[in-house]
Amino acid sequence: MTQNVYDDPQFFAGYATLDRSTQGLEGAPEWPSLRALLPTLTGKCIADLGCGYGWFCRYAREAGAASITGFDVSQKMLEQARAMTPDDVIAWQHADLETLTLPENSLDLVWSSLTLHYLKAIPALFSTIHQALVPGGMLIFSAEHPIYTAPLALGWGSDAEGRRSWPVNHYQQEGERVNHWFNADVRKQHRKLATWINLVLASGLELIHLDEWGPTAEQIVAAPQLAEEADRPMFFLLAARRPYN
Repeated sequence: MTQNVYDDPQFFAGYATLDRSTQGLEGAPEWPSLRALLPTLTGKCIADLGCGYGWFCRYAREAGAASITGFDVSQKMLEQARAMTPDDVIAWQHADLETLTLPENSLDLVWSSLTLHYLKAIPALFSTIHQALVPGGMLIFSAEHPIYTAPLALGWGSDAEGRRSWPVNHYQQEGERVNHWFNADVRKQHRKLATWINLVLASGLELIHLDEWGPTAEQIVAAPQLAEEADRPMFFLLAARRPYN
């Protein structure tokens, strides 16, 4: 089963302090780039894998989606999402994405934000997503970039001149990484970027767009703490589509 640190009260309280929790999509600096990948949502059937507080589900509903289901392994996340959501068009479902099943040809869009790097069973999930999408349906997700997940110990270094650098070691050695975040040892899965892409293609989906995200100059001016994200990609954004034939 996928590790579920979010139901730990202390961890959940720490997560609640993040900009992504207090400001929603606008608190995620990669959101403008992800939003640009979205198809028209009016009348669409959508699944959000790892929905958290439900920010994207509510955005999709406001954009005219016909049905939205938010899946999450954390009961606390789902409780928060329900409490923040007056619209019963959005369904909230407790699920482990490692063993998720979805009805065939039922979805126009599968969305996932910073969730899939926690999962071991990505090949099976991508196959599930492929069969659940209608022809032309899209998968759009963000995940931690392999340059970020590769090191056994996360942290910036510096050279003799004091220039900041991010150590990229153990890149070729895929597998579990454990990082201490808030009060927990959080387990994530490191995969090479090529592995991510090839698993998408092996599922039968076709790659539409890949972005090794970094902040714009305007974002750095508005939020100087983002400057370090211009030195190495922390996230990648990927859009894929089920072929029409």
